[in-house]
Amino acid sequence: MSDKVLYENPLNTRYASREMQENFGDEKRFRLWRKLWIALAESEMELGLPISQEQIDELKAHADDIDYAKAEEYERQVRHDVMAHVKTYGEAAPSAKGIIHLGATSCFVDCNSELLIIKDGLDIVLKKLVNVMDKLKNFALQYKDQPTLGFTHLQPAQLTTVGKRATLWLQDLMLDYESLQNLYSCFRLRGVKGTTGTQASFLELFDGNEEKVRELEKRVVKKLGDLRVFGVTGQTYPRKFDYNVLCVLSQIAQSAYKFSNDIRILQNMKEVEEPFEKNQIGSSAMAYKRNPMRSERMGSLARYMLSLPMNAAVTASTQWFERTLDDSANRRIVNAQAFLTVDAILNIYMNVAENLVVYDKVIAKHLAQELPFMATENILMECVKAGGDRQELHEKIRVLSMEAGKRVKQEGGDNNLIELIKNDRSFAPVHQKLDAILDARNFVGRAPRQTEEFIKCEIQPILTRHKDLLGEKGDVRV
Repeated sequence: MSDKVLYENPLNTRYASREMQENFGDEKRFRLWRKLWIALAESEMELGLPISQEQIDELKAHADDIDYAKAEEYERQVRHDVMAHVKTYGEAAPSAKGIIHLGATSCFVDCNSELLIIKDGLDIVLKKLVNVMDKLKNFALQYKDQPTLGFTHLQPAQLTTVGKRATLWLQDLMLDYESLQNLYSCFRLRGVKGTTGTQASFLELFDGNEEKVRELEKRVVKKLGDLRVFGVTGQTYPRKFDYNVLCVLSQIAQSAYKFSNDIRILQNMKEVEEPFEKNQIGSSAMAYKRNPMRSERMGSLARYMLSLPMNAAVTASTQWFERTLDDSANRRIVNAQAFLTVDAILNIYMNVAENLVVYDKVIAKHLAQELPFMATENILMECVKAGGDRQELHEKIRVLSMEAGKRVKQEGGDNNLIELIKNDRSFAPVHQKLDAILDARNFVGRAPRQTEEFIKCEIQPILTRHKDLLGEKGDVRV
């Protein structure tokens, strides 16, 4: 049977990187289970339980040679994935068979491994996030002086610069970065808590010695990277933490969504364009089209990501007492797909941000259509300073503006306001100054300096802190 008969998740086949796929793959998860079993057994041995070094050595010797076919066969029999792997590991390391998983519940391996996978997933997200920021930083600085129309309500407003607009995209990502750092600061493992979180089984193993139970958790966690642990748990780590993780991923998707929409609009205006490859086809029917497929894909994936935190919220809300199992199948899908989705979004974002094309002549053309209206106040003030009557001049320039506006909107012509002003002797004092007055750079305020200051004070410290992560390229797979 062809493998094309079966459904395949497009996050794997089309969008997400291999790096992120491997992070959530079974190979990593089940190796982490064995790492956790080794850490537990070794710590129990160190604290005096009857476990030998030979048993630990055999567990370590077979940490990576997992017989997946045997594990799947056991799971069909026992309907329990953790016990299937306990049995499989026991056959690979027979001398240690009796001490694997000693005192633990399934969530010892399941929850702790999931948290370690999430942490590694966040590391991948962080790497790609700062690389997007680095590429946008370069773009912003390159075009910090390039005047362009600002838009409010999607209507032409006061001028800004192409680079200053990019700092708005950057600032969104900076806020996401701060949320990610806060998530790191709150990160914890489940630790060694037992069946309902009371550590009763371990207290029994150590004959009621509470100090040894506390020390057991410390030692196990230290072998896993010396991370913090949740002070108390039920059977699982708090599912609210999953919600917090997905909220941060959603924030990144929101920022990318906003960027992708802006680029799509700018591409429609022919001012800024995402990369378009030599042999790329924009439309199967209209050969001339250059559709913004990267930005559209970013938006499409982001829309999916934005829907996922609600799922995690429901899961966190419906965990009865110490736990129920209605979270399990759900989380196998949601957590991994959230990370794969954001990974795919950031891959595209890197590619687009690094290869944006700016059409300065089109931008200048659009400025020429709107700038005369925006310059009327400056023209008026110059005439008043030369001795003119402000009220009379205001009325004249209003009438001329209406005439020019009619030409643009009703007749489809160019904006001829400046020509009308040049032909009106009331504005003679500024006729020789109009070119200087109409220099678009006079209307961008502090946009160039704001861009420089924001990047220097807010963005560059982040990039310097993570300079070892920079240099990534965005890959658009298909």
